[in-house]
Amino acid sequence: MTPPALAKLASPVDLEALAQQFRGDSRKASKCVRVCIGTGCTAKGSRKIYELFCEAAEQCDADVNIEAKCVGCHGFCERGPVVVVEPGEIFYQQVEEPDVAEIFRETVLGGRIVERLLYEDPATGKKAREAADIPFYSAQQRVVLSGNGRIDPTQITDYIADGGYSALAKALSSMTPEDVISQVELAGLRGRGGGGFPTARKWQSCREAKGSAKYVICNGDEGDPGAFMDRSIMEGNPHSVIEGMLIGAYAIGSRQGYIYVRNEYPLAVEHLKAAISQASDMGLLGKNILGSSFSFDIKINRGGGAFVCGESTALMASLEGRPGEPRAKYVHTVESGFRGKPTNLNNVETWANVPQIINRGGEWFAGIGTEKSKGTKVFSLVGNVVNTGLVEVPMGITLRRIIEEIGGGVPDGKRFKAVQTGGPSGGCIPAEHLDVRVDFDELTKLGSMMGSGGMIVMDEDTCMVRVAQYFTEFLQKESCGKCTPCREGLAQMLHILNGITKGDGEVGDIEEVGTLAQLLEGTALCALGKTAANPILSTIRYFREEYDAHILDRHCPAKECRGLFHYEIDREACKACGICLKNCPADAIAGEKKVPHIIYQGKCTLCGTCWDKCPFSAVIKV
Repeated sequence: MTPPALAKLASPVDLEALAQQFRGDSRKASKCVRVCIGTGCTAKGSRKIYELFCEAAEQCDADVNIEAKCVGCHGFCERGPVVVVEPGEIFYQQVEEPDVAEIFRETVLGGRIVERLLYEDPATGKKAREAADIPFYSAQQRVVLSGNGRIDPTQITDYIADGGYSALAKALSSMTPEDVISQVELAGLRGRGGGGFPTARKWQSCREAKGSAKYVICNGDEGDPGAFMDRSIMEGNPHSVIEGMLIGAYAIGSRQGYIYVRNEYPLAVEHLKAAISQASDMGLLGKNILGSSFSFDIKINRGGGAFVCGESTALMASLEGRPGEPRAKYVHTVESGFRGKPTNLNNVETWANVPQIINRGGEWFAGIGTEKSKGTKVFSLVGNVVNTGLVEVPMGITLRRIIEEIGGGVPDGKRFKAVQTGGPSGGCIPAEHLDVRVDFDELTKLGSMMGSGGMIVMDEDTCMVRVAQYFTEFLQKESCGKCTPCREGLAQMLHILNGITKGDGEVGDIEEVGTLAQLLEGTALCALGKTAANPILSTIRYFREEYDAHILDRHCPAKECRGLFHYEIDREACKACGICLKNCPADAIAGEKKVPHIIYQGKCTLCGTCWDKCPFSAVIKV
């Protein structure tokens, strides 16, 4: 929490003076150890590692000022826990508790490198001392994530020392609300929550809407499977979101804001609460902010985890205490949203971009990306890829660079098959389109979309029919059921896909799914229903032969759909060890010592135990 000695700031001059003081305080520590306490690293024990570094710094009797600092997600989740030592920005990965003493002794006190904890490029064998030398980071351009991994998200002093709230001070002291909107328009910022709507246009419409009471909302209800972009921003740099909301509220004319965040994000909620409290204590939230006539407060609302509440009108209904169901869009929320008042809603990443735009100018932001998709985009890169994690790249980068250069490609020497972008309502893009530019328009042309930034990589062993089935089932369960096309259409499409994956598919099923998809797109009430068929349509478009094999040949080419393949034992690879025979629950395997075993197909239940247990990979799928 904010130290009691810090008084409320009365002007932008006070803020700058305080920033200078904090920067001076931070330079007093000649050595600093930064430990990632993002959710990924915390799951691997980084909290204990941080505590051990704190103890080591407190007990150190050397004549040197050492600081241990907890920081937000670096993004390289695959290699966590991550520890960075200053000076030198020495980047240590996969750090464990026993490594703390060695790092402190050798690097912090002795200035020597612990080689075994450095990242080693699997292609060249070269070790990297700094993050900038690691391919995962070198192709990125970190704007929204620039503070993650550097500042302590629990201390407003760190954020202010890093230039935090200077954009707010600039807006309040030297810009009119129209000037702010003009810079956001010049930047070409589009909403990062999925639709890509021009942010400045939304702000201007809300400002011009009739009514004195107006609301600003941050959508932190990130519900896409495998997505953790907004989560990591809220956990690692909550003040950037708050400052963005403050600037937006000033531009729109709002006095009250809400952050709607998933209850499954406890660390994000904790850090946001602390950030709001600290900002309020210093007068950066509340009445007459920085001595101006502008007043603004923020409250946190925890969502119950309904995917549909990521939709703007459903979110506002939930915020009002009603069931999270969307409404028709003929009345825009900028005119009548939360409590029937003009309301502006943007997602976490969109708000976090705003301070950077105000400080560095709209032209700077517009200089990044493509003609119609400006700036950078944060993606969660997961699935069958070597380097899973959080990445921020300029709009217009190719899928190939993200997956192969940053992600390190597909592991175990397997072939890349597809990448699913845009969350459960996105599409699957095959290898032939790996060189497409990643922006709002290009992904839409391929039958997918940008979405909020989920990116799931799939290898050759992935059944694309099952992928479509998985996302359709997810959407069917998460549908609010308010409109008939979504409620009944999704259930019917899932019924057809279930039949295909079980070997009960019929000729004409694909055409029926296509008809249902068109019906949903044209008549569903909200974007969840309108885009729900994307996973099915894109997999049919690019992987039609897999659907045909399931229906016509009763065979799954990827050998994932149970009943559409069988297990055999490769006689040349079999060592007759008897492990599969002993573990088979159906007694479907026979064999003797030094004699290759066999599987009796009539007794085999396709449980896969032999496949899992064989140490020689002698059990194969056919």
